[in-house]
Amino acid sequence: MKSLKIFIVLVALFALVTQSNAQVQFAVGLKAGPNFSKLDFKSSAADNYKGRTGFHGGAFALLKITKFGIQPEILFSKQGSKFTANTINYEANFDYINVPIILKLYLAAGLNIQVGPQFGFLSTSELINTANGVKDPKSAEALFSKKSDTSIAIGAGWDLPLGITLDARYNIGLSDVKLSPTSQTPIDIKNKVIQVSIGYKLFKLGK
Repeated sequence: MKSLKIFIVLVALFALVTQSNAQVQFAVGLKAGPNFSKLDFKSSAADNYKGRTGFHGGAFALLKITKFGIQPEILFSKQGSKFTANTINYEANFDYINVPIILKLYLAAGLNIQVGPQFGFLSTSELINTANGVKDPKSAEALFSKKSDTSIAIGAGWDLPLGITLDARYNIGLSDVKLSPTSQTPIDIKNKVIQVSIGYKLFKLGK
């Protein structure tokens, strides 16, 4: 329902600005690509933490007026990290539904700079002991079951001919993704994700 409301608002804005002589484009498309994610532990609760490769995919809508654009998206994103805690190696896997709202500044030849907030909603979390492949649902629930995540996305893109788009972003977590402390030692855990995307505009009006 919220997505439908956003779509209606974007269409209304497009119709409004089209009445002027400004260069306006409205487009809807799909995008996907790899994630390179890592949990950022701001304490000694874990060490030797490494990145995890996942993927993301979903839909976007673009409203572009001259050199400025706004691009809301809905993305499924697989994230997480590998780390060591109490001499045991783990892999934390997260599935998020992310909603970035990206502001774009177009430079030349379709090149653009991107920045904006991203709101994530956790759908799945699991913690795996990598030595034996056993899942630890209790620890996953205790550490990584906060249902929301807020990030700031910074990146660049290139709108190519024939409706093809390329994006590269760094999503910097702002909120602590743990549910609650498991000890008296404060544990601050945040998502850090690099995303590379290729997209295609299925529908486009304007230049």
